Amino acid sequence: MLDTIFRPSSIALIGASKVPGKVGYSLLKNLAAGGYSGKVYPVNPTASEILGRKVYPDIKSIPDTIDLAVFMIPPKAILSSIEDCADKHTKFAVVISAGFKEVGAEGALLEKQLKEQADAHGIRIIGPNCLGIIDTKVRLNASFAADMPLPGDISIMSQSGALLTAILDWALANGMGFSKFISLGNKADLNESDFIEYLADDPDTKVILGYIEGVSDGRAFIEKAYRASKKKPVILIKAGGTTVGARASSSHTGTLAGSDAAFDAAFKQSGVIRAHTIEELFDIGKLLESQPLPGQGGLAIITNAGGPGIITADATERAGIRLAHPDDNSILALKKVLPPSAAFGNPFDIIGDALADKYKAALDILVKDRDVAGVFVLLTPQDMTEIDKTAQVVVDVAHGPARQLGRMTLAGFMGGKDVASGIRILNSGGVPNYVFPEAAVRAFRTAVDYRDWLSKPEKSYRRYAIDIAKVRQGLETVRASGRSSLVDVEARRIVEYYGFRTPKSMLARTREEAGIFAASIGYPVVMKIASPDILHKTDVGGVAVGIKDARELEATFSNITNNAGKFMPSARIWGVVIQEMIGGGIETIVGMHIDPNFGPLVMFGLGGIYVEVLRDVSFRVAPVSEDEALEMIQEIRSYPLLLGVRGAKRMDISAVADGIMRISQLVIDNPDIAELDINPLLVQEEGLGAVAVDARIAIKH
Repeated sequence: MLDTIFRPSSIALIGASKVPGKVGYSLLKNLAAGGYSGKVYPVNPTASEILGRKVYPDIKSIPDTIDLAVFMIPPKAILSSIEDCADKHTKFAVVISAGFKEVGAEGALLEKQLKEQADAHGIRIIGPNCLGIIDTKVRLNASFAADMPLPGDISIMSQSGALLTAILDWALANGMGFSKFISLGNKADLNESDFIEYLADDPDTKVILGYIEGVSDGRAFIEKAYRASKKKPVILIKAGGTTVGARASSSHTGTLAGSDAAFDAAFKQSGVIRAHTIEELFDIGKLLESQPLPGQGGLAIITNAGGPGIITADATERAGIRLAHPDDNSILALKKVLPPSAAFGNPFDIIGDALADKYKAALDILVKDRDVAGVFVLLTPQDMTEIDKTAQVVVDVAHGPARQLGRMTLAGFMGGKDVASGIRILNSGGVPNYVFPEAAVRAFRTAVDYRDWLSKPEKSYRRYAIDIAKVRQGLETVRASGRSSLVDVEARRIVEYYGFRTPKSMLARTREEAGIFAASIGYPVVMKIASPDILHKTDVGGVAVGIKDARELEATFSNITNNAGKFMPSARIWGVVIQEMIGGGIETIVGMHIDPNFGPLVMFGLGGIYVEVLRDVSFRVAPVSEDEALEMIQEIRSYPLLLGVRGAKRMDISAVADGIMRISQLVIDNPDIAELDINPLLVQEEGLGAVAVDARIAIKH
């Protein structure tokens, strides 16, 4: 457990300074100003006293054990101090100092040595190159931030210390409180997954926020974030999601799967809420910290201005949020307390001259209606508007009947200086305010999604009975031949082992064999070049479909082999695959690519030659459960095609989900596989399954 980090009984500040403006001075000052009640031992060989505290020349001279060591000295000096900390039974160290892997190869070596020494002595490291840590509940400010946050129930971690200082300054200006501030720095040891796991069980944390640029261990991250998100919201902003230049990859999946796609998939599978901006991070965080999750009803909008109400209604429809439909009794009650000129359809426009009493009357009625899951209170400042009184009304209802009935309350006091005092009342009363309604709707949508996530059953993974020994033998044969790519026949055999239905196929080395095989299979047939050096056959004119007779087959055999020789003169040509031609259905693709953070990343989308043009694909990290496979199918824009449109029959969606899960197991069972595409996986009508028409597999070198 990491409790000692935030509740140490003794702290050694190694590198404390008597010079204002130095990090070592700021840390000592912050510990004193924050009100930390434990023992503090400043260490500096050239000072005897700093800020009224006795200073020790070295760690050895401290007459006590040390729970937490905070380092602000040069990297090489830290390495020589770790053993002294171990002698003082230190279990945790915060390394503020920079000069490690962020500066290059020499620093990376120092960081590696730091980790090795700390591991040898059982010391866990936060940082290096970090801001420090803060816990407002125990008044611990072991950082060089300029201020102490206000107390609150949100904990935040960040790889960027500078971002934390900016957030702290903004939060103080907006009255937002925090429980813990954690600067991760270089993450030489403790990382985002460790702190997510810890904060999930921290009674002082209701919501976990974070800024990350990557993860240290993708599998551990998914597992720990999954468990945490079932207990409390985990909201992260992931930077560095765009790709500058294409990934060097030979598979469709690799081409389409940037790091952002992998993180999106991992977040969905682990229940992490992804914020796309800092503003959104806090829009969602403050709502989930302060309000109950919405029930199954819709959103009710109360407004004193028609325009903002309409904007909000538009935003709800775009976000897939249902507007509440209060029953006749609620509408009748509203008509008794609001003027006749009010609008009694949602949005409820209570007219521009509405005072606080009209807001209260409408709120009291609507929060009691069974179809209302949440209420959004819009206010624009008119000359007669009672801004502060209305804000207090909203707070009182939110803490009273709304909370008792499980209704979420949001406010949209729109404007600047005129509504500032009302917003302060809302903030201090735990009702999140959104200057613009679109942000409120996005936050409400996220709350609904999180409610649905909590109701999902525990994941279960289907296991298929596979002769894995045969599969591995096939892969090893390819490796032994010095190749990293399987030819069509080999790849198809692998997917057949995993239960995929494939077309009848034969490898013809001559025209004569091609004619015999085609007659055996039955015309029309498909012809494909067979070469271990040609990955995308269509690109070199190596595929022909709908071959109707022996005469056309002979001519096509020559064309295909000649095309291959012209486009790739050095390619080894094994012959031509003669394949049964499968008609009907819809072409889809199932693939896998190794992501550097999360490992096997499974893809599904519309297939054929259009996959990279339309880029209509979805991703999940293997292993993939049945529910996740169905979600992947439903996420693509072309999903309605599989359901059947304009009289077309529904496709066999369960067969597609089964194929996704089989690929998931294939790549988990066989970690030597680097890339895989089944393209197309031809989906037939419901009940008729799917056919793996073409497969491509590459193994790791």
